[in-house]
Amino acid sequence: MAETQPTRSLGFFATLSTVTGTVIGSGIFFKVPAVTKATGTVSMATFTWLLAGIITICAGLTAAELAAAYPQTGGLTIYVGKAYGSFWGFLAGWAQSLIYFPAQWAAAAIAFATQFVDLFGLKSSWLPVVAIVITLLVLMVNFISAKAGGMVSSIALVVKLLPIIAIVVLGFVHPGDPQFRLFPVAPGPHQHFWTALGSGLLATMFAYDGWIHVGTMAGELKHPKKDLPRAIFFGLSLVTVVYLLISLVFLYVAPLATVANNLNISSQVAHIVFGPLGGKIITIGIMVSVYGALNGFVMTGIRVPYVMGYLGYLPFSRGFRSLNRGGVPWLGGSLQFVVALLMILSGTFDTITNMLVVVIWFFYMLCFAAVFILRKRAPELERPYRVPGYPIVPIIALAGGAFIVLTTAITQPMITIIGILVTAAGIPVYRYQKARHRITLK
Repeated sequence: MAETQPTRSLGFFATLSTVTGTVIGSGIFFKVPAVTKATGTVSMATFTWLLAGIITICAGLTAAELAAAYPQTGGLTIYVGKAYGSFWGFLAGWAQSLIYFPAQWAAAAIAFATQFVDLFGLKSSWLPVVAIVITLLVLMVNFISAKAGGMVSSIALVVKLLPIIAIVVLGFVHPGDPQFRLFPVAPGPHQHFWTALGSGLLATMFAYDGWIHVGTMAGELKHPKKDLPRAIFFGLSLVTVVYLLISLVFLYVAPLATVANNLNISSQVAHIVFGPLGGKIITIGIMVSVYGALNGFVMTGIRVPYVMGYLGYLPFSRGFRSLNRGGVPWLGGSLQFVVALLMILSGTFDTITNMLVVVIWFFYMLCFAAVFILRKRAPELERPYRVPGYPIVPIIALAGGAFIVLTTAITQPMITIIGILVTAAGIPVYRYQKARHRITLK
């Protein structure tokens, strides 16, 4: 395997597709019921989705300044390392490489397999087999080249939007629920405004997650300083619009009580709008959507161990930074596949994914704060892109991150503690590598 730099082969549309394709997965179809139950009204649910979108866009715009300033493969690992030093950069990469991305692969694969088994009437025993096979197939496509993975993201984005557009357009033509109201913005009976908003936002943020990881591919973009910030902004704006429309059409077509906490609501709405074949149509649409998300997480995830190896963070760094004939880091991707495989077979990936929400948002907050730190510490740093609305936009991103971390720590303390312990388990590896003077990022 060659130890060379990745090829800059990705254009703007492939990058935009990776942003949207990674974020728009199963979350919107499964989180609408949770948000509706948490908020209790159409108006409050809609406001929550919109506010979450604004926070996410602010987060994306903030992180984009770092992505444009450091247009190299690595993303969050590089940003955190540049601002806080190699120790925190290592922990960010460790959490992403061995837990976060494999958990996302496993979650997306299980979601795809669940729909596949239901569509073809297979026994539930086929579920892990389908999940493992689809993960392996996506990984193999991405091993061909970065361009092949980007092409899959582009195709999946176009295909996944077709059923979404169909159900949105025809859904609003269909007679709606007479209780559908967008104003006033208020929670349901016997619910406190801030409690409802907090629970709703926590649910939506899982659906919006994944936007920052396109930064791991900056080194493979043809024009990273120009295309990356544009892809993040336009991609997340598109995601916000899509999420708002899907939530609204579900709540318009079906009564609120039917939508709340009903994981099969997408099929039910499709059945109402399209007739008996609607359930199968929307199932195929969900499968394409989840496939696109899985491809996006695989495409971005396998680059993190490459950067970890390049910076000397991991033992056997030479292997982790080696590339195959397609210019793709193969060893890190193979290791992540093994971890994802174990998660699929163990069935504990939901707990791990929930745990990583608080961990990853902690590192997101470090990333947002890094914009302030680096502007003061390195004013001479070339910044082709600067956060618009500074410092308000980064402050909004920080406030949103703090809300998620604190809410999870208060409501789910054990998951928070486990997340901290798992992340801290990488510290001995860092100390070992540093003691042997193998770490190159100072």
